[in-house]
Amino acid sequence: MPRRMDGNAATRGTGRAEWRAMLALAWPLVLTNLSQFALGLTDSLFLGRVGTLELAAATLGSNLYFAALAPTFGLALAAAPLTAQTRGRGRGHLRGMRRDVRAAFWAVAAGTIPTWLLLWNTEAVLLALGQEPALAALASDYVRAMMWGMPLFCGFIVLRGFLAAEQRPNAALVVSGFGIALNVPLNYALIHGAAGLPALGVAGAGLASALCNLAMLAGLVAMITRDRRLRRYHLFGRLWRFDASRLREVVAIGLPIAGAMALEITVFSAAALAMGWMGALAVAAHAIAVQVAAMTFMVPMGIGQAATARVGLATGAGRPVAAARAGWVAIGFGAGFMALAAALLVLAGRPIAWLFLDAANPGAAETAELAATLLLVAGLFQLADGVQAVAAGALRGLKDARVPMLLAGLGYWVIGLPVGIALAFPAGLGPIGLWIGLATGLFIVAGLMLARWTRLSRAGGLTTQVALFGRRRRAQVRRSRSDRDTALTTDRWPR
Repeated sequence: MPRRMDGNAATRGTGRAEWRAMLALAWPLVLTNLSQFALGLTDSLFLGRVGTLELAAATLGSNLYFAALAPTFGLALAAAPLTAQTRGRGRGHLRGMRRDVRAAFWAVAAGTIPTWLLLWNTEAVLLALGQEPALAALASDYVRAMMWGMPLFCGFIVLRGFLAAEQRPNAALVVSGFGIALNVPLNYALIHGAAGLPALGVAGAGLASALCNLAMLAGLVAMITRDRRLRRYHLFGRLWRFDASRLREVVAIGLPIAGAMALEITVFSAAALAMGWMGALAVAAHAIAVQVAAMTFMVPMGIGQAATARVGLATGAGRPVAAARAGWVAIGFGAGFMALAAALLVLAGRPIAWLFLDAANPGAAETAELAATLLLVAGLFQLADGVQAVAAGALRGLKDARVPMLLAGLGYWVIGLPVGIALAFPAGLGPIGLWIGLATGLFIVAGLMLARWTRLSRAGGLTTQVALFGRRRRAQVRRSRSDRDTALTTDRWPR
């Protein structure tokens, strides 16, 4: 007679299963994020060897670019919790996930035009913010070339969210790796001029990134349409159909996600602008430190994306205990990695800084020294940055985006940036003071995000949350108008 498993053993077994499932989903997403980050890193490595002015200009331009990208990027990210919860519910998920993806594409298209209008006027914006004319002009060249890849990148994010809900993240990893391999020769050819192409300088780096985004989106579309299991969703059929109810849901979830991202991105963009008031050397050192901190951040960001999918699947299936377990496992993963990253930055800041610089360039030694000091500060806030990123991802799996956005605003803008400005200028600490302020904001946001997840994951908290989302979903279904998709009675391709 088989021995009966007691409650503790069953809990340990399900816990180990969740660790394995989270790891299997997270590592391809982490590597995908790192590969996407490598596109910008490649630009910095190439331009850093062209000159400090070019590196500083690309840094200012990319900061404005990602700040402007945040609303559209947030709408694209809404596809992940939507498709995960639809997949978790099971019944009718083929049609439901197709509608989720279609609505996310519509939202990205709507957000692209105003973003393009802003980015086209990069030089005027930077001049109005007090930047040096030479830096503003070069930054505009970089952004005007790179901006055409923005909707392509967001479309890639929509499809990556769909694949995460399907627990199939490897396709995004493969095409991202291809993007890195393509970006290196494109950067060399378009920046310096090769293979009959003109030398475009900073504009060449931006154009290389845009072309890589096109290649990655095309590659992911091709892999989805050729996969026997995935092509039954018919994700790209009749994309022109307008689905008002699904689009409202994308906006309701995506805009708070976008708001939280915008608050975090723009606080670092504002810090880059403040560095511009201290000169090109400060901007270049800030660029190096931000690039390294952003690279380590890609890991908890990927774990947070896995948490969104795992928590969303459990929530859609009505399993609050499994949702809580998934969130805590993800937070443990993120905290563990960032503790290791903190030790690396504290111990090896100076040699890391020299990877971005050529000793023959004027000002390289001073830039490396300042960048090493900023990396020391970055090492001190690594753990907080990882915890807040993963906790935010877990909360998104519950479609809880509005409160995290408010918490981010409080930590970054009400506390972090004012403290940094005060330390940098009135207190006279310069770039180091600004980074201490940013670290303070990150610690506060991490504490607030963790407190919210703790409250929701306690006994009964997620049960109530799951029930609430279920009632909202049923009410939305009752209210939604019939559209042409309702004529479908099966999940087969619509005629």
